[in-house]
Amino acid sequence: MVATAQTIIISGYYGFRNSGDEAVLKSILTALEEESHRAGITVKPVVLSSDPAWTEKMYGVAAVPRMSLGEVRKAIKNSDGLISGGGSLLQDATSPKSIPYYLAILKLAQWAGKPTFVYAQGIGPVQRKIFYPMIRSVFQRCEYVSVRDKQSAALLDNMKLRHPSVEVVPDPVMGLPLPSESGQAHKAFAELDQDELPIVGVSVRYWDKEHRDLTSIADGLKKLAAERRVHLRFLPFHLPDDEQASKMVMDLLGDIKGTGSRVSMCNQVTDPQQMLLEVSRCSLMIGMRLHSLIYAASHQVPPLGISYDPKIDHFLSRVGSQPVGTAEALNGRKLADEAIRLLNDRDQWIESQGAAIALLKSEARLPAQHIINYLCRKG
Repeated sequence: MVATAQTIIISGYYGFRNSGDEAVLKSILTALEEESHRAGITVKPVVLSSDPAWTEKMYGVAAVPRMSLGEVRKAIKNSDGLISGGGSLLQDATSPKSIPYYLAILKLAQWAGKPTFVYAQGIGPVQRKIFYPMIRSVFQRCEYVSVRDKQSAALLDNMKLRHPSVEVVPDPVMGLPLPSESGQAHKAFAELDQDELPIVGVSVRYWDKEHRDLTSIADGLKKLAAERRVHLRFLPFHLPDDEQASKMVMDLLGDIKGTGSRVSMCNQVTDPQQMLLEVSRCSLMIGMRLHSLIYAASHQVPPLGISYDPKIDHFLSRVGSQPVGTAEALNGRKLADEAIRLLNDRDQWIESQGAAIALLKSEARLPAQHIINYLCRKG
């Protein structure tokens, strides 16, 4: 048994108040705490964050500035290991700087002689093949590598990574529990319970520069609200951009009061478990954000995904679904029809996918179990 506390650095896209990435962090912290308690050891996480003070206040753990080389090196030197993940860290679609940054953090730990672990990452897209040998070299020296879908594993194989084992596991957020403050939850949702309309969660983001995707979503939601009385509840996952995208769709919807349906938006939620609670109250989740769909499936809310990235398709396939359309090609009529079908057949969907979801929730803890077992053996 390990006699002293083990300090673990956690590297990822944290401190930016993106609900999906914060949910990943919360899920990792929760899994590590529960698995370490089960093993009888103490783990002290230190998060590399864009806003260390906010991260410390939100999660009650230590944090250091992710871009301060001196503080990062000091934290690594005083640690017992480093976790990279989860999320889509190693991709060059949004920026060519992401892959070098996250690999450099792993390399710093390896140079310092610390064990490194890749935690349920989504790998790719990697359009610049110059990154292939860099990823292969760093991952080859990791004690444990796990990815969140088989496509990521196939990409690593294509890079000729010859790690002893690359484990395919669910996204960590599949294991995120609801918050325990039931009284607070009751107060927060008292208004939602008054009208008894089925709540349809809506998660949108900016993607198409001409906003054709948001226009098609608004068209589908307008048809849905006219044909089935619902409460359209907009859930912004990335502030402030998703709030602005939500307001655009709400403006395109116009006044739907005459249909008997209603519209609202959840404002300024940065706590991932509170957003999870919002999603859990829905009868259906229409989402562009990956983690809106993961939140939904993990709490048996049928997800209706709109794909802008292969990671959406990969996740939906694991819960027996496929996108209703893409950001480039979405038909409002089809969106409304699929939403109505899932609302009518919700119980059937839950029954058909219940076992698969339970397995995903259980497997989401595998990376934490491997890391804690390694620390126990090391001790």
